[in-house]
Amino acid sequence: MDAALPSLNAHELRVLGSLLEKAVTTPDYYPLTLNSLTLACNQLSNRDPVVAFDEPTIVRALDSLRDKRLASVFTGAESRVAKYKHNFIEALQLTPAEVGLLCVLMLRGPQTLAELRTRTERFQPFETLTEVEEALQALATRTPQPLVVKLPRLPGTKEPRYAHLLAGPIDVAALTSSSSPPPLEPATLTVRLENDRMTKLEAETTALRAELAELRQQFAEFRKQFE
Repeated sequence: MDAALPSLNAHELRVLGSLLEKAVTTPDYYPLTLNSLTLACNQLSNRDPVVAFDEPTIVRALDSLRDKRLASVFTGAESRVAKYKHNFIEALQLTPAEVGLLCVLMLRGPQTLAELRTRTERFQPFETLTEVEEALQALATRTPQPLVVKLPRLPGTKEPRYAHLLAGPIDVAALTSSSSPPPLEPATLTVRLENDRMTKLEAETTALRAELAELRQQFAEFRKQFE
């Protein structure tokens, strides 16, 4: 893609990151059905934040990614339902190492060199942190558009983190602002903790229901083979 990549919203980033991940981690089930892609987006592990997208949200994100030539519908002869795949690597001409870095940054937010080295092992193992840093530097200096930025080290942290720029520029000044919010009242803190727990429980329930629906569909298809 010679022109700059259009900015992606949070839904598009989660869908694209999930397609990138599953293409590597579960190649036998890739391209993904809409149901499988929904499960991938809403899974509780290796995601930050955890979300609970419904299928219409996924479809809208897919349509937008297809308009941007970053995703497409797979129409294999043996496929009974529509399946989806990414065109990210072809569009940007990325190496496996670069794909791995961008994928985990999309799915888990800003991370340190050590975290990125560990979490990209399934894509392209890095022998040293220096190799991770070199790959990130290549992404940070790409033309016509940098894809990664090194964030300043925040107070209280030992290492700087890296973030993707697929959603547009990051306000680094806001991240390094020395002003701190006033302490929360105990009642406010309690309510927020309860809200966080409820949100997590709702996301877990949605993910389990989607997984059960997927298993039922697979069982129905398996049973049809013997009818």
